[in-house]
Amino acid sequence: MIDKQVASAADAVADIRDGLTILIGGFGLAGQPTQLIDALIDSGANDLTIVNNNAGSGDTGLAALLAAHRVRKIVCSFPRQHDSWVFDELYLAGEIELELVPQGNLAERIRAGGAGIGAFYSPTAVGTPLADGKETRTIDGRDYLLEYPITGDVALISALRGDRWGNLEFRKTARNFGPIMATAAAVTVAQVDEVVPLGAIDPERVVTPGIFVDRVVAVGERAWLRDGEFVGGPLASEGAEQ
Repeated sequence: MIDKQVASAADAVADIRDGLTILIGGFGLAGQPTQLIDALIDSGANDLTIVNNNAGSGDTGLAALLAAHRVRKIVCSFPRQHDSWVFDELYLAGEIELELVPQGNLAERIRAGGAGIGAFYSPTAVGTPLADGKETRTIDGRDYLLEYPITGDVALISALRGDRWGNLEFRKTARNFGPIMATAAAVTVAQVDEVVPLGAIDPERVVTPGIFVDRVVAVGERAWLRDGEFVGGPLASEGAEQ
């Protein structure tokens, strides 16, 4: 029987080692897998490269991971905002490396990594410092830069619901980077508000198929995994397979 459920966030990230590249979903706080990030902090993994749209906000989630000095490099499109004081302090002190990637390129580079595309041309950033050292090609009179895929050792993402096979349903804009990151990592770990029986998620609402997900951990109050055992829930009476 296929069952990708993991009893806790700590168990889900326990094998993440020093020096790995971690893709972390989220657009600011929307869709950020906060519980998995907290567990990653507790795990002690160090010297990490993080790929995320932002570089943390406030003092929680990704910002807390940076504050714990576990991140060597961050690849993102929006590193600074009014409450990015953790990143600001680390960057100005030369304690963290930044690779700045325009948002559209960031998304496409991750998607390309998941799709097995070797490289692609993009007009974004032509004529700016971000073009330095990149191959340029003129196509139909317009200049383009050669961009390479982004892949990760592990993806940490957040979804609304999942089943034991790893099929995921997202809520509105919390969907953002999670689905493409799930395809671009060697191992994908998804935290969900609840784990539901097989068939409880309408196939038309499955955004990320379970083939791209390796571990599912329920972190919401309606979690159906209790003390390591699947215990059913409100949809069990509807006759869906458990």
